[in-house]
Amino acid sequence: MKHVTKFALALLLGLVSAQYAAAQDAHKDHHGAAANATAPAEMAAGEVKKIDKGAGKITLKHGRLYRLDMAPMTMVFRVADPKMLDQVQVGDKVRFDADKVKGALTVTKMEVVK
Repeated sequence: MKHVTKFALALLLGLVSAQYAAAQDAHKDHHGAAANATAPAEMAAGEVKKIDKGAGKITLKHGRLYRLDMAPMTMVFRVADPKMLDQVQVGDKVRFDADKVKGALTVTKMEVVK
């Protein structure tokens, strides 16, 4: 009877471990990084690659965007306030916040890193 109980306990622990591992895998994004709802709220680091004042857009090479659960890449963003584009130049290092605004990825706050 002891062997049956030990076997049942081992089987149960194995099932729980497998379920935990599956839950962890389901919690990872498509880049393999764990999604983190409590990620740092600090601004993301970026570098200005292109400015399009006429369209109100900026191209940024950026680090991980926790708020948007986005891996580092270079991409185009709208800006919430076109005046933001007057304060940066191509090549500037910036810190910024971005969010989805009316369905478009939008820089909502940006500052040049000195």
